[in-house]
Amino acid sequence: MVTAEEAKNMRSGINIEGKVERKEESRTVNTKSGGTIDVCNAYLVDESGEIKLTLWADDIPKINDGDTIKITNGYTNTFKGEVSLTKGKFGQIEVIS
Repeated sequence: MVTAEEAKNMRSGINIEGKVERKEESRTVNTKSGGTIDVCNAYLVDESGEIKLTLWADDIPKINDGDTIKITNGYTNTFKGEVSLTKGKFGQIEVIS
């Protein structure tokens, strides 16, 4: 497992555990293929700090404020100067408690 601070410097293969705080309202965005998809930001917090967590589509209703979650094989990207973590196509997100 890596910490939130360590994850900010990684690109892929991120295994992390933390608590979800400040889940925002979901919004609908346009996809490159011409459709739309729901997206939602939250913040994953651990002993080292926090990292922005981007939740997509079916994962949004599964995750709530206060949940402790584990992400396996996640990745980060940088948008408007801010690093965010997501599970991506090949990762998994699991609510532990």
